[in-house]
Amino acid sequence: MVDFDLNLENENILLRPLEFQDFDEISELTKKPEMWYYFTSDLSNPEGLKNWIDTAVEERKNQKRLAFAIIEKSSEKLIGSTSLGNYSERDQRIEIGWTWLGKEFQGKGYNFQAKQLLLKYCFESLKLERVEAKTDILNNAAKNSLAKSGFTEEGILRSHTLMTNNRRRDTAYFSVLKEEYLNNYH
Repeated sequence: MVDFDLNLENENILLRPLEFQDFDEISELTKKPEMWYYFTSDLSNPEGLKNWIDTAVEERKNQKRLAFAIIEKSSEKLIGSTSLGNYSERDQRIEIGWTWLGKEFQGKGYNFQAKQLLLKYCFESLKLERVEAKTDILNNAAKNSLAKSGFTEEGILRSHTLMTNNRRRDTAYFSVLKEEYLNNYH
C-alpha cells in the first residue's frame, strides 16, 4: 500500500508531499506559458495552477495520487513536482508522472534522481511488478529522460489526451518491469 505521507531523499533532492502552501513558490517557477505545451494543464495561469495544486492535494487525501514537491536540498528551494498515481494493488503496478521542473533546474539531473528514488520505492518497498509512465509523442526531452531512467517505450495511444490548446495528443507509453529494475540497479 502506498504511504501517502511519504518523503524520499538522496544527497541532492527531497521529495515531500505537495501542499496548498506551496502555491507562491511554485507560481514563481511556472510563469512561462511555453513550458506547458506538452502538459495537460497550463500552470502559467494562476487559476490553473491553483486548481492543479488543489486537485493534487485532494487526490492525496483520497489516496488516489501522491504529488510530491521536489526540493533542491542545497538551496532548500522547491524546483518542481512529480507524482505517483493510477495505483493498482491487484495488478501490482503504478504510474510515475505529472512531472515538471522549473526552467532553471532542467538538464541538471534532478528528474533522473527523482525517478530513481521513485523506482526504488516502487520496486523495493511496494514490491510492484510494473511502473508505468506516459508522455506526449512530441516531447522528445521527456522520452529521452524516461529512456535514460530505464523505461522502455511500449507503444502509442493515438488521439489519447486533450491538451490545453485543444490539440489531441498521441501518448507514448513506457514501463519498467521488476526484473529489469533488479537486473539494472542491483
